[in-house]
Amino acid sequence: MSEVSKEYNFSQVEEKWVQSWDSSIYHFDWESKKPQYIIDTPPPYPTGDFHIGNALNWCYIDYVARYKRMRGYNVMFPQGWDCHGLPTEVKVEQLNHITKNQVPREEFRRLCEKLTFEAIERFHLSMGRLGLSIDWSNEYVTMKPEYYVKTQTSFVRMYQSGQIYRANHPVNWCPRCGTAIAFAEVEYDSRTTTLNYMRFSAQDGEMQIATSRPELLPACVAVAVNPDDERYRQYIGKNVLVPIFNYEVPVLADPVVDTSFGTGIVMICTFGDRQDVRWWMEHHLPLRQAIDREGVLTAIAGPYAGLSVTEAKNKITQDMINEGIIFKQEPLEQNVGLCWRCKAPIEILSERQWFVKINSEEIKKTADEIDWVPPHMQVRLKNWADSVEWDWCISRQRIFATPIPVWYCRQCQEIKVAREEWLPLDPNQTHPPEKCKCGSDDFIPEQDVLDTWMDSSISALAVAGWPDRKGKDLRMPTQLRPQGHDIIRTWAFYTILRTKSLEGVKPWDTILVNGMALGEDGHKMSKSLNNFIRPEEVFLTNGADALRQWGAMGGSPGNDIMFQWKEITAASRFQQKLWSIYRFSLPLIARVDAVPGQVDRWLLGELDSLIMKATIAMDAFQFDETMKAIRGFAWEVLADNYIELVKARLYGPDGPEKRAAQNTLYTALETLSKLMAPFTPFISEEIHHTLTGKSVHAQSWPEPFGIEIDTAGLAIKEIAAALRRYKAEKGMALNSPLPGIVVYSDLALETFDLVGVANSQVDSRTGSPMIEMKPVAVKPQMKIIGPRFKDRSGKIINALGGMDPALVAGQKAAGTIAVPVEGEIIEVPPEAAEIVVESLSAGEAVDILRLDNATVLVRR
Repeated sequence: MSEVSKEYNFSQVEEKWVQSWDSSIYHFDWESKKPQYIIDTPPPYPTGDFHIGNALNWCYIDYVARYKRMRGYNVMFPQGWDCHGLPTEVKVEQLNHITKNQVPREEFRRLCEKLTFEAIERFHLSMGRLGLSIDWSNEYVTMKPEYYVKTQTSFVRMYQSGQIYRANHPVNWCPRCGTAIAFAEVEYDSRTTTLNYMRFSAQDGEMQIATSRPELLPACVAVAVNPDDERYRQYIGKNVLVPIFNYEVPVLADPVVDTSFGTGIVMICTFGDRQDVRWWMEHHLPLRQAIDREGVLTAIAGPYAGLSVTEAKNKITQDMINEGIIFKQEPLEQNVGLCWRCKAPIEILSERQWFVKINSEEIKKTADEIDWVPPHMQVRLKNWADSVEWDWCISRQRIFATPIPVWYCRQCQEIKVAREEWLPLDPNQTHPPEKCKCGSDDFIPEQDVLDTWMDSSISALAVAGWPDRKGKDLRMPTQLRPQGHDIIRTWAFYTILRTKSLEGVKPWDTILVNGMALGEDGHKMSKSLNNFIRPEEVFLTNGADALRQWGAMGGSPGNDIMFQWKEITAASRFQQKLWSIYRFSLPLIARVDAVPGQVDRWLLGELDSLIMKATIAMDAFQFDETMKAIRGFAWEVLADNYIELVKARLYGPDGPEKRAAQNTLYTALETLSKLMAPFTPFISEEIHHTLTGKSVHAQSWPEPFGIEIDTAGLAIKEIAAALRRYKAEKGMALNSPLPGIVVYSDLALETFDLVGVANSQVDSRTGSPMIEMKPVAVKPQMKIIGPRFKDRSGKIINALGGMDPALVAGQKAAGTIAVPVEGEIIEVPPEAAEIVVESLSAGEAVDILRLDNATVLVRR
């Protein structure tokens, strides 16, 4: 057997197993009779590098995947790549200093694909180095036809069932990205703007209206007041003149108007915000679109047409100030809607787009059928479902995405949706193989593409075999959806919607929600804040197992986890401790038949307790509790107590006691390697493979041995600890022999381990010792005698110290001590003397150590 290094070389061990592991053991077996456990793994946007947040999320998944395999499940831990959409396009535009319209459509798509494949390769390397047990046989790439055929199939089926439709409707629009986006993709940021107080001419004078968006004056279609507001009741039903643009709009009554904001009068524009849309629809108002797709003002803005929103806002404001229309301005804090990718302010435009119908009640009902971990995260989905007012806009005016399989007849404008058997296709590259109903074969291809969430929202279906597998062969629902809390309103919401729409089932049994990885400053990791850590930095300094321990120990699911180097260091220290245990044990242990002694049964009972705790915690996704229990056992129970107890046996002559210790320590190490395998796959593999010649990742999760903690063994452990404390208090070396030790206990304790720990003869007896307490000395208390007797205190102290200890003890008990001083009896209080008592057993002086289940006498 080769010598084991004193220091744990994490780099050498981890690189060794990265190169030698056979990932085929992680492949899902579609024909297996084992219970299935399919994980609907997040498909990340491969546009950058694998970061700490990714690592945290994927560690959570890997803990579960490895544990479930060891528990006998047929596990699928697939990996997908959500290639399409704005993240990739924006990155390509930034890197190549272009916009999507400056190069041919196919060239732009080629640049997107190149960037994506390069990123996927980087992710592959990081994921492998992190020790993830991914099933690469079930990898999918959404930009490849073999995946987006599934997306297009889902579109066709939902269109045929009436769940997808095309219509003119207000949508959120990003002028920077040049596309519609869904409400779930709008982020909000608090900014300070200006509230402008303006004069609108009315028949009976003027109405004063406050707005933060004067550039939308040409889009004004009405003003509204609260019907209960006495100040403005006389204006209801009349018209007012829009300043600068000089056209009339009606004054409406609506109870939603906030009488305390501004002047209590609201300008309704098409569209400033969601409330404008609600009023526009409810009151059947006309449409005046003052902002176009590029974010500039349209012809209805008159002299301001062609200006950007910011330019128009400044120009119109200044013109109204010059004309006295704006009579007051004040700062206003407001939330501004931003595109979640480029952070540009969004506008609400009326556009003809494709939509998916949203049934919020059905989504909430389906969510109730799913086990949420932690449970409170379900509230986020329900709150979002209750806030959704419009259907999901799924068409995007971009290029790099799944093509919408639709054409439009140039002759009669009929929509031609592809048949399933024609898919996959790009309508811009493929002509329909059949004519329109009107007989024409002249078609206009759909230029728009699908929202990237249309790809990822069928991930559960895709990994379960849809649409090729049907009925019982379709492995739905999947068992687990792991994801961050930041995409509950998108990925979770849309997946429930689509799975229910397409197959009528819930997508998963359980959703496991993880928090975000925060920098050491407590803020979300960001390169701009200089708190960003790449996993490779940790791999280099401490190793992947240390990073994985940080993920497990960071907290319970759902909570944000702060990255702290001190936690990485603590993880490394634990690995070194485990390695030291392994290094010490390896030449001494063996798998042999042996009858365990009391101390061995105590350790095996503790090991049983650990197995049960770990199993319960893992079933509840409490990774932190599992790791805490493992660390506590390895460090305190095994290293600090059991090994110290049995060292003499392990180093001693062969015999049943030695073999029992060898076998027990072997069992503990082998079991520990299995319990830690989901968390620290590298060091666990190194230890287990050396012990058994087999991979720990092909083993079963440990089962309890059915051994309860031996109370006699526990007592011996406590006695040994007490003897170590005794020697330390006496200033003795721990291996110093003692004159003799007698242990009294009703447990009939074995002594061979105590002999080894104490390096002394140990006699074990039942019952309780006969102890005689003999006064042997008197210690006068100067702090009592001095203040009371002053100049006579010295003589009193001398006399008291020379008195018979037994006599003084009797007087002390009676309440007064009589001290003879120069022929005179002086009475002193009982606290003036401390009686030194010697414990005697069978006439010998002993020190007594009292414990719960034993009394220990140490001969002096």
